Amino acid sequence: MTTSAQLPQLPFRQTHPLETAPALRELQSRGAIHRVRTPVGHEAWLVTGYAHVRELLDDQRLGRSHPQPETAARSGESALFGGPLGNFNTEPADHARMRALLQPRFSPKHLRAVVPKVEALTTGLLDQLDEEGPPADLHAKLAVPLPILVICELLGVPYSDRDRFRSWTQDAANVCDHARSEQGLAELYGYGIELVKHKRAHPDDDVTSRLCATDGVSDEEAAASSMHLLFAGHETTVVQIGWDALLLLTSRGQWQALSHDPALIPNAVEELLRASTRGGAGIAGIPRYARTDFEIDDVAIHAGDLLLLDIGSANHDPTVIIDPDSVDVVRKHAAHLTFGYGAHYCIGAPLARIELKTVFTQLIPRFPSMQLTADPATLRVRRDVLAGGLSELPVSW
Repeated sequence: MTTSAQLPQLPFRQTHPLETAPALRELQSRGAIHRVRTPVGHEAWLVTGYAHVRELLDDQRLGRSHPQPETAARSGESALFGGPLGNFNTEPADHARMRALLQPRFSPKHLRAVVPKVEALTTGLLDQLDEEGPPADLHAKLAVPLPILVICELLGVPYSDRDRFRSWTQDAANVCDHARSEQGLAELYGYGIELVKHKRAHPDDDVTSRLCATDGVSDEEAAASSMHLLFAGHETTVVQIGWDALLLLTSRGQWQALSHDPALIPNAVEELLRASTRGGAGIAGIPRYARTDFEIDDVAIHAGDLLLLDIGSANHDPTVIIDPDSVDVVRKHAAHLTFGYGAHYCIGAPLARIELKTVFTQLIPRFPSMQLTADPATLRVRRDVLAGGLSELPVSW
């Protein structure tokens, strides 16, 4: 019998930022559900198979809350994501209400009006990149500023405040220092309260103003929702642009294929969303707590257990994707769970797709000779924050 001390310990060590951790590969070869220890030493179930992850993402027997949050297993030190969230008794209703409130603001139809603005912002950043010339850090010049500009536009947040709120979001997302994470979250929430007060007095055509104008939404709820969107709406896309660009820059044939046929870019974006996720390196999964006892694959899950739904591993499941570790921009039906599935499907997915399509539609034709100027194995990857991602992406052209 395996003792707690003998369980595999997260995060798994990666030997290369674009390769699956060897320890994770070994686990995957033995099945789809595994008992592991989280980075803080708590026991959890790591779920790696595509079919199981997809099923559990939409399973009402799981949630983000816990009946005894003070004793619940934690996936990390982040105050934002490392432990239980919400009220156990009201979570389903609370989630449904908030989703109904926000969903219309992020529907594909509603966001179509945003496309020209995203295109203009991208053009401006690439103009600056071209003017300054090579070498350049594509992470700092494009991946970071574009999502921040876009989410500021949508939420009505002053872009001039970007350094402050990005610092707070980075602190809130810290998975190693709980006190730092709590402080960052508090600063972000305080900023949100001030923003809501301003929007109530000076409403505009933005998501925060609309939240403030909705009956029954308190200042506290509007602030929390706005700051959640501010965090999720830029940080994950910053990371995604960086990973996607790296994958294409290390697969020259794929970059050239998109350069020759830009019509492939929408399909390529789906493949990159699938291929760029790698399991096991950080939190290694979306945390969920069992709300009741149940079984899956003959494994007994008990109420209160922590499950980590490893989307990265699911996206590389060889039973679903042929040759999953390769990047193929003409691959059809690149099944992926990067935005989740079911009732918890990411409401920001349409916006992220708009940004990614715009970036590569402009970047590749304009810089067809762009190349990575560092060995990808030496690139620094963030291990201290929720979304991870690159610290830099040095390029030339």
